[in-house]
Amino acid sequence: MDVASILKGNWEFRVEHKGIKIFSSKVSGSDIYGFKGELELQVSLKRLISLFHDIANFNRWVHHLSEMEVLEANDNTEYVMRQVIDTPWPLQQREVIMRSWLVSEGENAISLTMKEEPDYLPVNPKYHRVQHATGMWVFTPNGHGVVHVTFVMHLDPGKDVPAPVSNAGLFEVPFYSLNNLRALLKDTSYNPPWPKELEQHLSIIEDDPETP
Repeated sequence: MDVASILKGNWEFRVEHKGIKIFSSKVSGSDIYGFKGELELQVSLKRLISLFHDIANFNRWVHHLSEMEVLEANDNTEYVMRQVIDTPWPLQQREVIMRSWLVSEGENAISLTMKEEPDYLPVNPKYHRVQHATGMWVFTPNGHGVVHVTFVMHLDPGKDVPAPVSNAGLFEVPFYSLNNLRALLKDTSYNPPWPKELEQHLSIIEDDPETP
């Protein structure tokens, strides 16, 4: 998965609500659709990236997130993270282990790529370990303090969730996650610390919003 294929991929527009656009796409070898959510935010790029390094507050915006922990961290640009996602009874909660890495893309854009690592830890029978998950966030400043956010994900929850059921709920994750993310960034009492170590790896030309 790369930025070019995401931005120019074969995406079908499905719905727009509260300024959030949702698209879907068939994924080769899977009956589960991939999704793409898009949103424009009045925010500085540094504040947005700081939010993604504020692991302790992921539960405030990631949809249905029950647990989150960092298993490995390298230079603040690469992480292995374990997430537990709530599911409707009687399904087991989904446990997702993913490696993510942050890189510069073109002119001041930043991407965060995510890829499953299901064998990183021994299986815990309490959870259903997700075997196939990949995704990406792309942050593209448009000037005047506006950042275009793209969130792409394909996750197969497992054989105990029929594909039609999984696809029917496809739009909840990008919509609620992006909507919650926007609300948190607008909260003036929320001030995630900027990880200064990133300046050794990323070149960010800050573009402050015209409004707070």
